[in-house]
Amino acid sequence: MSKEIFLCAINNVLSGTCAEDCAFCAQSVHYHADIERYNYKFIKQIIEEAKLAKEAGALGYCLVTAGKGLDDKKTEYIATAAKAIKKEINDIHLIACNGLASVEQLKFLKESGIDSYNHNLESSQDYYKKICSTHSWDERYQTCLNVKSVGLSLCTGGIFGMGESYEDRADLIDAILSLQPDAVPLNFYHPNPSLPIKTRNINLDEAIQIISQMHKGLGENKILMVAGGRELLFGGSEKAMFDAGANAIVIGNYLTTRGDEPQSDIEMLDNLGLKKATYCPNHN
Repeated sequence: MSKEIFLCAINNVLSGTCAEDCAFCAQSVHYHADIERYNYKFIKQIIEEAKLAKEAGALGYCLVTAGKGLDDKKTEYIATAAKAIKKEINDIHLIACNGLASVEQLKFLKESGIDSYNHNLESSQDYYKKICSTHSWDERYQTCLNVKSVGLSLCTGGIFGMGESYEDRADLIDAILSLQPDAVPLNFYHPNPSLPIKTRNINLDEAIQIISQMHKGLGENKILMVAGGRELLFGGSEKAMFDAGANAIVIGNYLTTRGDEPQSDIEMLDNLGLKKATYCPNHN
């Protein structure tokens, strides 16, 4: 039987307005990266973009906002968007990715139609101190615990290739697995000349090994997604990525970088003899 690949799409609904100083993020206002910056998208636009993603085969749809975390305005906005999307689109798994979040905020989002919350650990606990000074790794980990406590599916992963050591990578994998997430997005650093981290210190073989290690730790029934940096690192080597255990990809654009056209990814899957998944196991 052909392996099924889960497709997910990202919508950056509030872009480039973050006051945090994460050294890996082009959305930080500290680094003046040449990206598109805008305030909250109109809900109608988000719905139309969600419909296009669903037509392309995306089962998961992630609403992302720049910034440290949720506040009252942002929480209400994401809740309103979630209700509107669920009203017009059937069988779509909604993911919120809005930074640090309290139990109360997460409960409200769940009640409004959000199915999963994505909050990445990004790096090992030790390395995080070297790449961000405006909030702590422990706050990120606590948000993940908050997600699980309210019954939302937890999506958490990290970024590899930001100058970290092999020990840092092992520690990050262990930390992610300790949370027993339902889905893990693996991102591979995409350098931007405006950011303090200038180069990527990971190659294709190392990336394949990380996928394999995470797959062994997660098991067969979880979503293991190759997300940011896929086209840059795995272009032409996608078979090895899936053979190592990946069973999900992001289609379309990312937060501040362009991805391949969805149809191109569909053709890639067809050429590899893989099928698009038609059901999301994490759907509440």
